[in-house]
Amino acid sequence: MSIVTLLPFIVLIGAMFLMTRSAKKKQQQAVEMRNQMQPGTGVRTIGGMYATVKEVGDDTVLLEVAPGVHAVYAKNAIGAVLDDDEYNRIVHGDGDLKTDAPVVPDDASSLTVDDAAADDDVAKIDLGKKDAADEPETAPEAEGAKADDKRDGDTDAK
Repeated sequence: MSIVTLLPFIVLIGAMFLMTRSAKKKQQQAVEMRNQMQPGTGVRTIGGMYATVKEVGDDTVLLEVAPGVHAVYAKNAIGAVLDDDEYNRIVHGDGDLKTDAPVVPDDASSLTVDDAAADDDVAKIDLGKKDAADEPETAPEAEGAKADDKRDGDTDAK
């Protein structure tokens, strides 16, 4: 066998080795991160819930999700261990908030227009049904039109 026929297999095996190596490295970093948890640390679960660590066991963690509300989670369910500053900014709203951003109102009352201003700007449209007597007469049909001609929607059904 020549080296040319073995080259694709060598490249494939090398690529698989590099992919598994990087996956193991990420997995090891996640284990180290979870081992750094201590009581009082803020965490985010893989479900997106923010909580404070109360107790750390071998495979489980006791989290305080709200004042006085505790839940037991598997260590693998912890997605990130947060710094104190980041945790307080997210959970308690502490930190620098940008005041230049537009403020969204709590209700829709500020999004509506006053009736007086609406009357001036836009003419009201009557959407009511008109009587047949109120409609103007239509012009007679063109010469040569038959009475039996069908219009849109007309059928022979009786």
